[in-house]
Order: sequence, then C-alpha cells, then structure tokens
Amino acid sequence: MNVSLGIEPGELAPEFSLKNANFLINKPTVSLSDIMDDNGAIILFTCNHCPYVVGSESRIEILSKKAKENKIGFVGINSNDPINYTTDSWENMVKRANSGMSYPYLVDDTQEVAIKYGAERTPEFYLVNKSGLVVYRGRMDDSPRDPSHATTSELSDAIDFIVMGKDISESRTVSIGCSIKWKI
Repeated sequence: MNVSLGIEPGELAPEFSLKNANFLINKPTVSLSDIMDDNGAIILFTCNHCPYVVGSESRIEILSKKAKENKIGFVGINSNDPINYTTDSWENMVKRANSGMSYPYLVDDTQEVAIKYGAERTPEFYLVNKSGLVVYRGRMDDSPRDPSHATTSELSDAIDFIVMGKDISESRTVSIGCSIKWKI
C-alpha cells in the first residue's frame, strides 16, 4: 500500500470514531473529540505482535498515566491486517486491552485512520494540542525494544513542553518499530 506522508506537526488532526476493544473503558466507540482533554491528546498507532510495541508496553502505560495527569487524553489504535496477522485480531485486542491497559484500544479495521494520519510504524505517536493541531509526531524514545538503551525521551519531553505552553523543540522524529501491516 502506498501511504501519503500524512499529517505532520502544524496540521489539524483528523477526527475518527472507532470501536473500542478495552471493555474496562465503558465506551463501545471512541472518537478523537472523546479523548481530547484540556491540554490535548495523544494518538498511538500500535498493535499486539510487534516486538517494539511489546518492548515498550510498560513505558507506554507510564506515558499514558503522565498524559492523563497533565490533562492530555490518550488512545491506542490498531490498524494492522488481522487476517494475515492473526495476533492482531479483535479477540486478541480484547485480551490485551483487558489485561491492564488504562486507555481505549481502538480497531481501525478499514485502515482509513492510519491512511489519513500517514501512520507508518508501530509504535508511532501523534501529540495533538487543545486546538486540534498535531504538535509532535514520531517515536517515544530512541530504544523502544529495550528501555535500558534509551538515551532520549522525545514524547515525554513534548508532553512537558505542551503543559508549560512552550513550543516543542523537536516536533518530528522518525518512529522506530514494525511497519503497519496493510491489507493486500
């Protein structure tokens, strides 16, 4: 699948409304406007099987909590093809979400949201300010598989900047992870 560059910092984040696999969050569908909080929202393109996501899971959960503490909504979106990658099936999403995930975990079964955003990898993060503009796009840090090798903290830094009302010093990084698994 040929994907456009998608949404970059400075552009409006496209609205979405997707089915939620996290039954601990009592909302069957979740939209961008649902998760927007006083300081914005974080949209994470993620999945169940990618070793980069698996290696980042505990840190993603910490960032989700940091976002909530700073009035920034948080959501995960799985856009992978569940036919060729059965570990990303709805049933497996429900299992993962309900084993302690604190944020909505949405299925993008048509892959339209990933295409609109231009998402390329899992994990890939979009930080949206309270006006709906993407102010950061990219990675969490420079070592998603192994936290002991991380030397940067771009997403956490971006959260700090947005809360302080300052411009983010590095608004675009290249995500490190598995490619989104497009339907053939």
